[in-house]
Amino acid sequence: MRGIKLLALSVFSVSFLSFSPINKKIIVIDAGHGGNDNGSVFGTFYEKEITVNIAKQIQKLNANQDQYEVVLTRDSDTYPSLGERTAMINKLNPEMVISLHMNNSPEKETAKQGTEVYVQNTEDSKKLAEKISKKFNATKIEERNLHMLRETKAPAVLVELGFINNTKDREYVTSEAGQKEIAEKFTEIIREY
Repeated sequence: MRGIKLLALSVFSVSFLSFSPINKKIIVIDAGHGGNDNGSVFGTFYEKEITVNIAKQIQKLNANQDQYEVVLTRDSDTYPSLGERTAMINKLNPEMVISLHMNNSPEKETAKQGTEVYVQNTEDSKKLAEKISKKFNATKIEERNLHMLRETKAPAVLVELGFINNTKDREYVTSEAGQKEIAEKFTEIIREY
């Protein structure tokens, strides 16, 4: 009888453990702009649409992960304010925050191109920025006093994915293949982190 009780207890313990929630790491992807805030615009191309499409692609590629979950600050054409975004992020206490944006240059259309990374003045943010810079062959990493970087407690970077008024950059970030490749690169960074 004692053996049966011990067996029953051990089976209960094993089944309880298998159903207990696993603490997943949270990765936040912030799709810049949204709603009435279009961000950079070139013709019919809007920064707010490019960033949310790529953010959703990143989330899709990282669905059903055991160790982490990708959370978006927005997944539609809404505009959570910067204060609302950082409050949500700080409440989640994520491993990292990647804010997606598109650059715009007042210079001639072909003058500036490429990825730029802006970063907090913290070691973890700088390490994340380095990984992103290498993966995207970024033209620069620079510390900036931006709300998203300054007010977020977790390691955070703001990534300008390219210049919307540069033909090559624009064609890449608005194409299905380009957006998938960008999402795959971010997925590699998340998995290596």
